Amino acid sequence: MEMKLGRPMPSGESKTRSVTILGSTGSVGRNTLDLIERSPDSFHVDVLTGHVNVDLLIAQARAFRPKLAVIAAEEKYATLKDGLAGTGVEVAAGASALADAAACPTDFVMAAIVGIAGLEPTLTAARRGAIVGLANKECLVCAGDFLISEVEKGGGRLIPVDSEHNAIFQVFDFAEDQSVEKLILTASGGPFRSLDRDQMIHVTPAQAVAHPNWDMGAKISVDSATMMNKGLELIEAYYLFPVTEDQIEILVHPQSVVHSMVAYLDGSVLAQMGTPDMRTPISFALGWPKRMPTPSRRLDFAAIGNLTFEAPDMTRFPALRIAREALRAGGAAPIVLNAANEVAVARFLSGGLKFLEIARVVEDALSRSNESAPVCIEDVAGIDATARRLAVDIIAAV
Repeated sequence: MEMKLGRPMPSGESKTRSVTILGSTGSVGRNTLDLIERSPDSFHVDVLTGHVNVDLLIAQARAFRPKLAVIAAEEKYATLKDGLAGTGVEVAAGASALADAAACPTDFVMAAIVGIAGLEPTLTAARRGAIVGLANKECLVCAGDFLISEVEKGGGRLIPVDSEHNAIFQVFDFAEDQSVEKLILTASGGPFRSLDRDQMIHVTPAQAVAHPNWDMGAKISVDSATMMNKGLELIEAYYLFPVTEDQIEILVHPQSVVHSMVAYLDGSVLAQMGTPDMRTPISFALGWPKRMPTPSRRLDFAAIGNLTFEAPDMTRFPALRIAREALRAGGAAPIVLNAANEVAVARFLSGGLKFLEIARVVEDALSRSNESAPVCIEDVAGIDATARRLAVDIIAAV
């Protein structure tokens, strides 16, 4: 099977790598800047973008002095402009400015904008042949074939940043992909792994965002709690690696030490392990093809003592089943899945939907949608918008 991550890039680079961070005010963006600050001779930040946290974006731009800083929320433009007056940093705002930022000729782009909003900037970076560190799973869920095609045509490289896919990337033998038996995506199980459904009825947003192992944003934390995050990662893995859907297994591993595994035909299973710190996979993408030091806490196997694994409970966490069914259905289904989930999670976080209703809204949207498969990238936005309206109507009837 053909490798799905694009052509290899030349190694041995010695120059300082210029960097664009799409989503610098989020968790992945902040961790990326932390690593760059620790290796100032190896990287230079040229572009930073944020969503609504203009104060943090101003502070980051003042510290790293990029050429350009962009805030997605247009109403924050004046604040950004005033905050960076006299620094020499160019400022811009709005969705089109995000795409322009991605087009800036830097060596590496960290694509860390959460949700479908990150699709167009990521595609722009791929088209110009950048090395793209992909921390936005929705890009592949909604437009996997289109994004991979743009990476290959642009001559760049896609390096997965999600800890699970980054782990697989590190131990996958692309030269002998026919020897791969299956991928094993590990999941922590989230904060409600041991709760029954009756207990989950009363889950609050504050409880759902309190992940036991990882420090993530609110949306991703809720996805982890419903295990939709792992369902989205299943679809992402399908596009990233030359495997079929039935070659991807999900396994609950509460300690979050084994980040994922690749099983081979000879019975060997290769695993990538580490403490649950996003700076490890971020550093692998940022420094690729070389490794760079991180301050991540090192594993102490004697202190850990035991690593446990269990099959996921599809009854208590139906999002896994729903996501796999969407992948099998193909066409518009993954786009509808993602759109309905984003709407449902946002409504849950605002207090307008119960935790267990998130998966039900997504499944209802999939069953009611009659969208045709996208034939071009423009179709993706239309399907996404229609699915969001459908999800809003479903929630209104709850």
